[in-house]
Amino acid sequence: MEPSAPAESGDHTGLTNTGTTHTPGVSEVPGGPAAHEGVRALVARLGVDGRRLRIALAALGDGRWWTLADLVRRTATSRRTIEALLREVDGELERSGDRFRLPAHWAGQEVSTLAPADPVAHLLSDRAELVARMDELIAKAPRGRHTLDHVAATGDTVVRRALLLDARFWLDDARLLCVGDHDLTSLATAMLHPGVEVTVVDVDERILAYIAGQADRLGLAVRTRWADLRLGLPASTQAWADLAITDPPYTPEGVGLFVARCAEGLRDREQGRIMLAYGASERTPALALKVQQALSQLNLVNEAIYPDFNRYLGAEAIGSAADLYVLRPTTRTWPAAAARTDSSGTAIYTQGPQSVESAVTSTVDSTVDSAAGFEGGFVPEVLVGEWPRDVLPRAPRARLATWLAKPYASAPARVAISVPAGLEAALPRLLLATRAGEVRVTLAAAPGNLPADLLAPVYDLTVEGASVRAVRTTPHQDDTARILRRVLDNAHGKLANTWREALIKVRGELTKKQARAVIAAVAPWADDVTVLELPAHRLLELRAAVESSLSAPAGAGSPG
Repeated sequence: MEPSAPAESGDHTGLTNTGTTHTPGVSEVPGGPAAHEGVRALVARLGVDGRRLRIALAALGDGRWWTLADLVRRTATSRRTIEALLREVDGELERSGDRFRLPAHWAGQEVSTLAPADPVAHLLSDRAELVARMDELIAKAPRGRHTLDHVAATGDTVVRRALLLDARFWLDDARLLCVGDHDLTSLATAMLHPGVEVTVVDVDERILAYIAGQADRLGLAVRTRWADLRLGLPASTQAWADLAITDPPYTPEGVGLFVARCAEGLRDREQGRIMLAYGASERTPALALKVQQALSQLNLVNEAIYPDFNRYLGAEAIGSAADLYVLRPTTRTWPAAAARTDSSGTAIYTQGPQSVESAVTSTVDSTVDSAAGFEGGFVPEVLVGEWPRDVLPRAPRARLATWLAKPYASAPARVAISVPAGLEAALPRLLLATRAGEVRVTLAAAPGNLPADLLAPVYDLTVEGASVRAVRTTPHQDDTARILRRVLDNAHGKLANTWREALIKVRGELTKKQARAVIAAVAPWADDVTVLELPAHRLLELRAAVESSLSAPAGAGSPG
């Protein structure tokens, strides 16, 4: 018979808390015979934390079949520790394909595996349908990118997050900011409690498009915003939320940055809260200490830490689990958050070219001089990003974050931008942030996927090696192109406001109120957003929406 996977029960642990239970001592490890002295020694070395392996042994001997990933996730124990246990019992393991179990005599005494700090497990049994829907949505979502430290949470995890938010806070008319949401916590929360308004900020365009599509399909109040958090929080989400939640890269740099952005997103500075998912292997407490020190530097109060609250379809190095922190800001949090984000580097992840270990450095070779770097008589009036000091030393300079945050004080005709490794996704926004006639962009490597379709209404692009040349085009003279160009030329301003004024000018008969109503009808996602934070899929929809606004009925608006 083909072995079946262990069923995920409502309490996410597989066993019910029966109240009084007996946990075997070292001498009572299930199995008993002296031949298993290695198991006894392994359990003994863990001391009071040996419950992990006792739970694993009880599970292995309960008659069900397990994969390594299932056992890691169920016990919230690192893969290395579980592998060490399996080596000790390897001679007695029954195997079927990639699944295994121990004979019945290993079952021993009952060991409760209900996580003692999970405050909402008892609520999950009534939400089986929602868990099933979230499992389906997670399965269909874009695959995670290891360079962004993506690991999908389980469906019951995101539902329990939503249940905890609902049980702990008053969500009617509340605003929730999801700072990164590969886990789809936004959708689970909006489905559980339609009274909450949710905004998702993420750098992954695929995730933003998927969440927006599902929210539209399900009629959920979830809006999406693009941002690379190393460069800033979208303008429309600053001081916007009552609650913020994040499951960031598990480095001190990543946790510190994402949580600082959460703080920037809170409008309620007295009662607002930040929920943080963070986990480390039971073998590496020093890593958790570094993260907690980063949180301490933000002057946050730890109101609660729920151990192993989050479970993942992966991340076996940390037991496929992470704790859930409830953090409360203090009056000293916001100056600390500003200092933290101001000093942020590009290396915040655990893997890939943007990892902390990779020690990412400046992408512009220090040997480049102005003559070699800018051929064809191109002399930039402004240098954006990190450039060597000997490149045009007298030219004004601007940081990438500042360039995106507000319009440049003057109107330069020629701009040079340096984009370090890992920030390539910001290229379209960096180009749209200026009205310069020509922009030269220096990347760390030749671009693999140049977003020409996003920039076609504004720029002609050419690529030579790791350099991109963007030349501003003359807009077409049809009404759609003129309105679209005016919107894109005002990338720092609110999209709906610029669109409204351009639409009134073209159509003539519309009042401000009527124009607003027309835009809301053809592009409900355009309200209170700038071009620079609009996800790519919405930017691509913008032309068709503008065209529709030219012929949409005006309605019964009044002057305003």
